[in-house]
Amino acid sequence: MLAVAFPAAAFGTNCYVLAAGPGEECLVVDPGIGVEETLRAVLEEHRLRPAAVLLTHGHLDHVYSVTPVCGGTTAAYVHADDRYRLTDPLASMDPGTVAMLEAQFGQRATWREPETVVEVADRARLELAGLGLEVLHAPGHTEGSAMFALDVVPDGLPAEEGLDRTVVSGDVLFAGSIGRTDLAGGDTAAMQRSLRDVVLPLPDSTLVLTGHGPATTMRRERATNPYLRGLTA
Repeated sequence: MLAVAFPAAAFGTNCYVLAAGPGEECLVVDPGIGVEETLRAVLEEHRLRPAAVLLTHGHLDHVYSVTPVCGGTTAAYVHADDRYRLTDPLASMDPGTVAMLEAQFGQRATWREPETVVEVADRARLELAGLGLEVLHAPGHTEGSAMFALDVVPDGLPAEEGLDRTVVSGDVLFAGSIGRTDLAGGDTAAMQRSLRDVVLPLPDSTLVLTGHGPATTMRRERATNPYLRGLTA
């Protein structure tokens, strides 16, 4: 699997491009703020064509560029419980934060829903762009936070020996941390259940591509992440 990762222009949100190989269709995961130019260059370099956009959740910093990336032909996939957030994610943001972004980028923030949105459910199996994925619903950061699991490890990212699968974790799990639960729709108890029932059962051989910050592995997080200590799968 080919994988390319790069940060958005705001909030350090990781955008991922996943494909079976160069010259193929691809998946774009979490196209955040200001990713369009870099994404265009990545697609041209590897001769890729977006087949779908995957959204780990509906926060603005993960979905802001979804509509221009989708155009009028590519579908956006999101868990059903976060579908409502695609109506207007700007409305849920602090006005001061929106004003800061507008000042940074020199233009007014606008939003338009993607034309085609596919709602996915927990444990759904997806076959997209020649890749097989499983949806893992993991609420807590938002109601519809989801991770996407693949039974393959990418060639284009640094990885440890012995890894045989990949999870795109969004803002559920970070290297050494987890997603915050104090925003609208967040739920600390739900996050604890997701960590216990969804994250901990992942094998140590799992590469974790996080929503912010560096990639990690389940082996490393199980041993060092303070938020996983004391939990039993």
